[in-house]
Amino acid sequence: MVRVFLAVLICLSIVSPVYAVQSTIMDAEGYACMGDDKSRKQTEQQSMVDAKRNAVENVLTYVKSETKVKDFQLEEDIMKAYANASVKILDVKESRWYKDERSGDCLKTKIKAEVIPDEKAIKEAVSSKVPFDSPGMPLNVRLWTDKKEFRKGDKIKIYIQGNKPFYARVHYRDVKGEIVQLLPNPYRTDNYFNGGVIYEVPSGNDRFELEVSPPFGDENISLYASSSPLGEISLSGGGAVYQVTTKESDIGIKTRGIKLKERIEGGQSQASEFFEERMMVKTRR
Repeated sequence: MVRVFLAVLICLSIVSPVYAVQSTIMDAEGYACMGDDKSRKQTEQQSMVDAKRNAVENVLTYVKSETKVKDFQLEEDIMKAYANASVKILDVKESRWYKDERSGDCLKTKIKAEVIPDEKAIKEAVSSKVPFDSPGMPLNVRLWTDKKEFRKGDKIKIYIQGNKPFYARVHYRDVKGEIVQLLPNPYRTDNYFNGGVIYEVPSGNDRFELEVSPPFGDENISLYASSSPLGEISLSGGGAVYQVTTKESDIGIKTRGIKLKERIEGGQSQASEFFEERMMVKTRR
C-alpha cells in the first residue's frame, strides 16, 4: 500500500467549509449598435452588459425548469436569489462587428459565464425548508472528514455526498503549498458519482493512506463538482495520487472550462450546475 503522508488536522471547534460556491455555467449572447449616439467603446460595453443580462435570464429559465419543489414560496425565494446573481465572465467566445441596415455598425458578443446566486439568499431559501439531499434542488455537495481533530499518526478519511449525480475532483493542499489530486487518481479513475451516495476517500482501489505527519500548519481540502464533465487541468506523477502542476490561481478557472453542449431544440447551449467547496484544516502535534 502506497502511503501519502499528508499533515492534516481539522480546525478545533467545528467541521465546516470556509468557502462554498453554488453556481450555474452557461453561454449567452449580447447585442448593441452604435447608431448616432454611441461610440465604439460604448457599444462594446453595452453589448457585454446585454450578454451578462441574458446569461442571468437564461439561468433563471434553466433553474426554474430544473428545480422541483412543492413549496411555492421556496421556489420564489430561489428565483429571487438567482435574480440578484453576480456574473463572472469565464470566456469571451465571440466578439463580431456586423452591418445592420437600420442601425449601422453593430456588435455581437458571445460569452461563457458563471452565474452565482446571492449566497445569503440561497442559504436562507433552502436551509430549513428542504433536506440537503433533495435531487430537485440545484447541485449541492457535502465535504467532511471523519473526526473533529487529528493528531500525528492518525489516518484521515474524507467523505463527499451530492444531492444529484455529479462529476468531481478532490484536491489536498499541504502546508508547503503543494497540491495533490486525491480523486480521481491513477487507480481510481472514475470521476462520476451518484446522488445521495456517501463516497469515502481513500477507499476501494485507492493505494494510499492519509497519515498525519510533520510539517504542521494550515492546509485545506478542495472539492470541485459539476453536472457536466469538468475542464482539464495539468497533472503529473505515476504514483498513487497525481501532483497538480497547474498554477494554483488557475485551477478554478480551468476546472470551470466545461464543454457546454447545444440542445437539439432552439440551438441554445445547455447549462451546467457547478459547486466548489474548500475546508480549512490545521495540524498540531
